[in-house]
Amino acid sequence: MTGADGLIVVTPVVPEARIDAASASCSGLFKSFFDVIDPDALAGMPVLVAATGGTARHSLVLEHALRPLFAYLRAVVVPTGVYAASEDWGAEGLDGRIERAAGELAGLMAGRPPKRTAEPEVVPFAEQLAALRPAG
Repeated sequence: MTGADGLIVVTPVVPEARIDAASASCSGLFKSFFDVIDPDALAGMPVLVAATGGTARHSLVLEHALRPLFAYLRAVVVPTGVYAASEDWGAEGLDGRIERAAGELAGLMAGRPPKRTAEPEVVPFAEQLAALRPAG
């Protein structure tokens, strides 16, 4: 693994029932695997982080558990992480997130920085709220 050009790391999400329903982390086996490698072994290596779980409420595991782990290992984590909850399988959007993240990983592996995407359209909150109100 330490000789790879890049990594795709995926973990199941483990809910932290003792704290609250929205808290979760990576599996212990996943974390233990990365705990035993030399902290410098992944320095500069492109990494795509992903996780699967039963609910979208645990999607922040990518940001509060995986990104910090790979930052500590000095890996280069692609901007787009992929989280798939049960309702995502077969639903619109998952394929696009996977394709985007894979493209970012491939670009980093080829020595290209991630492409900037078009700026998202900003719709003022008042307009969004007005669109939700029934007409008449």
